[in-house]
Amino acid sequence: MRVRRQKRWFGAIVSAATAVALAIGVVATTGVQPATAESNGGVKVMPLGDSITDGITVSGAYRTSLWQRFVSGGYKVDFVGSLSGGPAALGDHDHEGHSGWRIDQIDANIVGWLRTYQPHTVLLHIGTNDVLQNNNVANAPARLSALIDHITATVPTAEVFVAQIIPLSNSGQNAQVRTYNAAIPGIVSSKASAGQHVHLVDMYDALTTADLADGVHPTAGGYDKMAAVWNAALLSVPGSIGQPGTTGSTSPIAGIASGRCVDVPGGSTAALGTQVQLWDCNSSAAGQQWTATSAGELRIFSGDCLDAYGKGTTPGTKVAIWSCNGQTNQQWRLNTDGTIVGVQSGLCLDATGAGTANGTLLELWTCNGQSNQKWQRGTA
Repeated sequence: MRVRRQKRWFGAIVSAATAVALAIGVVATTGVQPATAESNGGVKVMPLGDSITDGITVSGAYRTSLWQRFVSGGYKVDFVGSLSGGPAALGDHDHEGHSGWRIDQIDANIVGWLRTYQPHTVLLHIGTNDVLQNNNVANAPARLSALIDHITATVPTAEVFVAQIIPLSNSGQNAQVRTYNAAIPGIVSSKASAGQHVHLVDMYDALTTADLADGVHPTAGGYDKMAAVWNAALLSVPGSIGQPGTTGSTSPIAGIASGRCVDVPGGSTAALGTQVQLWDCNSSAAGQQWTATSAGELRIFSGDCLDAYGKGTTPGTKVAIWSCNGQTNQQWRLNTDGTIVGVQSGLCLDATGAGTANGTLLELWTCNGQSNQKWQRGTA
């Protein structure tokens, strides 16, 4: 029996003293408040760590300058977390920067935060307080490794950026920082080799002790350097912050080779499971209006999603419409090279047989760089 849906309205989804304060977790001077859950519908990014993420010497820490880079680049990003703080120039104040916290304290809470906020991307800078509190520093890399595993197990499709932490002015403590940092590339490499979406960020070499306001926390200029490094790392991983001007927007998706649009045959009356096709672009056709969401979906008719049918992960799996359900076979990465890649399968949205004619069906296929796997928002 064909599954038919009720007709819907179409809508868019669219110093020493300071070091001691850091170590014991004094937060009164930071202005941290429970998060107010600001959201703009953009890609969810969780800034995660300690006071270097929160901001003691500079309100908003690196988050303000990073946010401004997102805006200037045309990226729509939603910072998420249980805390809120920062200046008016920071467009979204949510974060998980817990002043005074060590790796183990973050780890004890991480699963709950991730389940609540479901970030697509995590920015992790943690370990400074393990050094400042002299908390079994030799085993800090092992604790970091376990934390990363808990993050990737809870949100397996998330992109996790792991920073080598910034320097400290105290030479003895900085030697411990360097030893800790030296272990991080191997940890990240092992996770990536196991298929986890984990990426190394060299934050240590981006700053010097001259960039520290109190020997621990950066100056405004130091935080701007951190923001630049985070931004470059994010841009190096396609889809980690979406594409400029796409998340939340509704438009056709056109094939580069064909000049025709991704189309639902039958439009709003099509049955669930209907395979999508190429068809002449028509800006008034509801069956060609796709909305990219922060969850990585491509929505149509308000409640339906582009779907790898039957959760298929092999070349030739048909690409169809199905009721949106939040599963990974309905999540897509819109990459800067024009490919649209299924998160679950790692395969590309493909015009079958490199076809360009009306009615050419779309499927998943091994990414090969050919033009029948290249797409653009709007008509070609």
